[in-house]
Amino acid sequence: MLQKLRDKSSGWIATTIIVLLMVPFLFVIDSSYLGGVGANNVARVQAPPSWWKSAPSFWPVSMLWRSAEITSDDFRTRFEQVRMSAREQQGDAFDPRQFESLENKRLVLEQLIDEQVVRLAADEAGIVIGDAAVAQYIQQIPAFQRDGKFDADQYRLALSQGGVARSPAAFDALVRDSLKQAVIPTALARSGFVTAGEAERLFKLLGQTRDVQLAVVDPVAADVAAVTDAQITQWYADHGDDFRQPEQVSVEYVELLASQLPPPVAADEAALRARYEAEKVRFVAPEQRRAAHILIEAGSDKAAARAKAQALAEQARAGADFAQLARENSADPGSRDSGGELGWVERGVMVGAFEDALFAMKTGEIAGPVETDFGFHVLKLEETKGGEGKPFEEVREQLAAEQLRADAEGAFNALSTKLVDEVYLNPTALAPAAAAAGVELKTAGPYSRDDAVGILAHPQLLRLAFSEVLIADGTVSEPVEIAPGHTVMLRVSAHQAEAAQPLEQVRDKVAAAVAADVADKAMLAKVDALLASVADGKTTLADAAGKAGLSVQALDKLPRGVPVPGTKANAEIFRAQAPAEGKPTYGKLKLDDGRHALFALTAVTAGEVAQVPEQQRQMLTEQLSQIDGNNAAEAFVRGMREHFKVQVSEDQL
Repeated sequence: MLQKLRDKSSGWIATTIIVLLMVPFLFVIDSSYLGGVGANNVARVQAPPSWWKSAPSFWPVSMLWRSAEITSDDFRTRFEQVRMSAREQQGDAFDPRQFESLENKRLVLEQLIDEQVVRLAADEAGIVIGDAAVAQYIQQIPAFQRDGKFDADQYRLALSQGGVARSPAAFDALVRDSLKQAVIPTALARSGFVTAGEAERLFKLLGQTRDVQLAVVDPVAADVAAVTDAQITQWYADHGDDFRQPEQVSVEYVELLASQLPPPVAADEAALRARYEAEKVRFVAPEQRRAAHILIEAGSDKAAARAKAQALAEQARAGADFAQLARENSADPGSRDSGGELGWVERGVMVGAFEDALFAMKTGEIAGPVETDFGFHVLKLEETKGGEGKPFEEVREQLAAEQLRADAEGAFNALSTKLVDEVYLNPTALAPAAAAAGVELKTAGPYSRDDAVGILAHPQLLRLAFSEVLIADGTVSEPVEIAPGHTVMLRVSAHQAEAAQPLEQVRDKVAAAVAADVADKAMLAKVDALLASVADGKTTLADAAGKAGLSVQALDKLPRGVPVPGTKANAEIFRAQAPAEGKPTYGKLKLDDGRHALFALTAVTAGEVAQVPEQQRQMLTEQLSQIDGNNAAEAFVRGMREHFKVQVSEDQL
């Protein structure tokens, strides 16, 4: 039946057959399949079946579509990872409330959707990741290494720490899924290339220089005394927002610093031994086995594959070189060339049947064939280690250090708890709580959002200080963790709303602003007059500048991107159109110090490719190739999304 559907995958006949097939399911399907994303999901990605790529998306034919769900937990986990990364990059400038915007959430969700699209495409392409490739990838992760080599203890420790602890088996599945997802985009990214002509054009553009003549108009002195009352009044009316008193607060706050607490007393021998007995399992190294394998893919003839694996196992038991058998017969590309070597393996890394067989073997034994989803395996156990516990004396210093940290954290947490409990008894006063906890009450202000200093400039504390709730109620804030072992609580003691400053109060500032504007316009007028004098092409910039009492500065062979005569000015010069033969291109620009200038672009010289060092040429070519490859990968995802169906439930974000 399926073959017939493949042969006739379009037209009303195929559609009718599918509809008839779906009728019995009307009475057994879950309502979530009839449309929508589902109660616990934020998005669903659906792809047509690989054997009917033109299948319509309407129900009930849509039930044949392959589906991938993005759960609320998936989204929250990824969003938290992105949040932690942003916090680390931005430091004190990180604003949690701004980060929680719907725009940011959609960006994270779109990334997850793209990943599901690529995953479905990989399934359609029949991509499978072997055990050896997973093990090799895990062993190369720096976080799991010590002295540049994979360390099983470090591996387990790293998995148990962080925001989401994982078992080795769960991490194995995550790596396998990630590698599978990365195959197509990685291949496309590596396929990028740049032609020699494109690279040469870029080198010429990057190395381009320009000959420029620059006539700078000196600043005109701002004459505040010449500013009239009418100008002041008009300027104040037009620019009132520039002369407002910003919102200000005064606060009282307390800081809890773990580093300022008395150091804890070192634990005695009995306490350390008790801790060791309670946590002895931590210090038992898991059993590890160094193994090699030969994989025979089952294909369409499962019996033949099993027979071949059986024959190879018998040859190995008879003394044949196992490594040579693996090189000649194994279908695992990750281990074949190394004679089937898998390295050190512990429980939870390999698939169940493979792992059960491996850990039931004796050193030097040949086992197999062992059947898994990947085919039939012939195993060889080469060496074992682990399973022994470390004695107390070997881990005593580690336990002592851990106990000191735990005691210090306990003392800090106890102080924090006492302070919070006292605040809850009187939430509109911070002084009694500070006195009861024995910490200093500090005060600051008035200050605005723009002139907060020190710890009060921290984004979270700044947001709390100007929050409507704390201002209106006068209550103490929740504890804010600035850093591990550093917590702050504050209360707004006074508040002054934003207000317009009376003209009489800011009259001098307004007059200065008017005078500065008049001076700036006077400079610009001189530049415009200079430009008009050379516009007909009969007068050179040097002659026009000389008549105006200005000097001309020549900037020959000016490179692109240098801060000469200024960063923005350099960009303006390189945006100007190349001059015609014997006719300069003129333009105006403003320098970083506020002065205005007129420039004449007289020549443009392309970069000499031969002068670009070979290493730099190669690096730029590789960067261009990477850009081209990345564009190809992005285009692939966009193209796949056009053929897939994506449903999003924003209310679950």
